[in-house]
Amino acid sequence: MTSALPKPALLVLEDGRAFHGESFGAEGETFGEAVFSTGMTGYQETLTDPSYHRQVVVMTAPHVGNTGMNDEDPESRKIWVAGYVVRDPARVPSDWRSARSLDDELKQQEIVGISGIDTRALTRHLRERGAMRVGISSTETDPEKLLARVRASAEMTGAALAGEVTTAEPYVVPAVGAKRFTVAAIDLGIKANTPRMMGERGIEVHVLPQTATIDDIRAMNPDGVFYSNGPGDPATAEHSIAVLQQVLDAGLPYFGICFGNQLFGRALGFDTYKLKYGHRGINQPVMDRTTGKVEVTAHNHGFAIKWPDAPSFEPQPTAYGTASVSHICLNDDVVEGLELRDGDGELKAFSVQYHPEAAAGPHDAAYLFDRFMSLMESRRESSRATEATNDTAVMAANQGDARAQA
Repeated sequence: MTSALPKPALLVLEDGRAFHGESFGAEGETFGEAVFSTGMTGYQETLTDPSYHRQVVVMTAPHVGNTGMNDEDPESRKIWVAGYVVRDPARVPSDWRSARSLDDELKQQEIVGISGIDTRALTRHLRERGAMRVGISSTETDPEKLLARVRASAEMTGAALAGEVTTAEPYVVPAVGAKRFTVAAIDLGIKANTPRMMGERGIEVHVLPQTATIDDIRAMNPDGVFYSNGPGDPATAEHSIAVLQQVLDAGLPYFGICFGNQLFGRALGFDTYKLKYGHRGINQPVMDRTTGKVEVTAHNHGFAIKWPDAPSFEPQPTAYGTASVSHICLNDDVVEGLELRDGDGELKAFSVQYHPEAAAGPHDAAYLFDRFMSLMESRRESSRATEATNDTAVMAANQGDARAQA
């Protein structure tokens, strides 16, 4: 008995280039922004990263799916990619944790994909021409007809998507062991490993919806505030930017990742812009300008902060203190991190464009969670010192009043 032949599938880019292959995953039709990911592993984490919402991911690694899919590694509640493109899908998964095949999982979650195409040629095309809209179909055979629908689909520029991926209700990720700090984390598309890594450091994480207000944050009485990764154009996130400005006004320690970095930049008064093809994958070199060390990092972003005097990256005054570029990408000098300091040079807030919580890795940048811990500890000690000074002043004033009355 022979198995049925794969159904033909068609991929068409908005500039008209077409690729013919075989249906992979669910049959049907899908549209999104075509982007390529350079990771050779961690495809399950990529698929379930909410930052990929409304994007069709092209895997540059030729062989995908050999470890199947399990129930331990998802970064969120579902697969978020709009479509999936691979060259050679594994016919049979081989891993002791595998619960089902990648193909079966894509079918179950109704994710349309295509296989058997020259992903190297497609990647080179996107790198030369830039990320663009794309359509995949196993029901349409005419490239011109599919092209018309691709060009009628939504663009990523101007897309407000964080509200589509955020949690519907607040939830708490408890600290592991003794609780040291409380953090209010705004879910703009948060990955599960982020609060997990905070929890391992003794942080109780209160994850709040994207619609959270400054009053919602204050109700947590947090030691710090965190903004997560997420999809879409940062210029559309006006509510989250305004709340972040209130966080900075309140003097709460702040840490942002990816989308949280872009919103931090906009809250400080800087612009953002769309990259030609973005950074996506787990092998991007970034230099920490505060230490001079180079880290291999995981990325997933199509927008970046526009620094006024790049590539000189001189510190800039803002309404909240002095902002500086803490990290840069060594491939193209894109801003990969920011710091905000007060007039005394004390760190108030920071963010990075890449993913220090990366799973399955790399883990070069995990120290940033420790830096957030140090920032919150510093503020706590400063608050204690201020309270002690105030108590001393009140005591002295009371003693003075008592002597006067005597």
